[in-house]
Amino acid sequence: MKRTMYGSAGAVLLLTGAVACQDGGADGQGAQRSAAQVLTAAFEKTTEAKSARVTMTMSAPATMKDGGNVTASGVLGWDPAVMDLTVEGSALAAEPDAPEKVRMIWRDNVMYMDMGEAAAREADLGGKRWMKMDLSALAEEAGGDALGRKMSGGLADMNQDPAQQLALLLDSPNLKHLGSEKIDGQRAEHYKGTLTVEEMMNSNDSLDLLGPAERKQLLGSIEKSGIKGYDTEVWVNEDDLPVRMDVAMDTPEGTVEMSMTYADYGAKAQVTVPPAAQTFDFLEMFRDLGEAGRT
Repeated sequence: MKRTMYGSAGAVLLLTGAVACQDGGADGQGAQRSAAQVLTAAFEKTTEAKSARVTMTMSAPATMKDGGNVTASGVLGWDPAVMDLTVEGSALAAEPDAPEKVRMIWRDNVMYMDMGEAAAREADLGGKRWMKMDLSALAEEAGGDALGRKMSGGLADMNQDPAQQLALLLDSPNLKHLGSEKIDGQRAEHYKGTLTVEEMMNSNDSLDLLGPAERKQLLGSIEKSGIKGYDTEVWVNEDDLPVRMDVAMDTPEGTVEMSMTYADYGAKAQVTVPPAAQTFDFLEMFRDLGEAGRT
């Protein structure tokens, strides 16, 4: 049961962690302002909004380890960083006895995952169904362990702050305006830019614990795997707010994709964490599995 929960959590976190000018001259925003001006305005409006309702879809090729699809929906806040999402998809179903859906709550840099009735029945867990994952503690404990690093990074990437994504896209040397489209019934301007692996790594706060040598080693490993960079696309509505954002990463095994749609900017993003009596610590389970693997 513990290995099932470890695998279910890893499937979600590793998948999410796999995923951060010129004017097209079309009508609308692109005709009046440059791409950089539009995205700068969108960054300012999104930063001010602080929260939104979000739907995410994430996919990785079936041939890739922990590949599959994940869908998540709920409320997301980025000042402060909070989250209450319900996640489901084939990446979860690949694990035996895994729940069909997992509710994920994030507050104060700690993630709580509802692992379902099977976890509540597990004797070793004392009837507790909520897995607690402290990002900082997990990264520190992982040390040089690649899996732990990836999982802690994936945990951070679950909170896709659209303002930070916009700021990152503004650094793209080839930012383009691709014209006007309708997204969920509203007119939006479509922009696209490409970033290198190193630029995306520099934006990932979860990697700050790595030293210069470790960062260089990780960068070399990613580039050796055949990953060249990331394509980021954003659709901005007439209120200068992003309504959709896509990130795609080409790999030798296929394309890893993440798409996020946003609505109800400024929606209340207060989340309540489960009581301590209903939670068990992922880090302790992580240690137990490590000990079991050495015996």
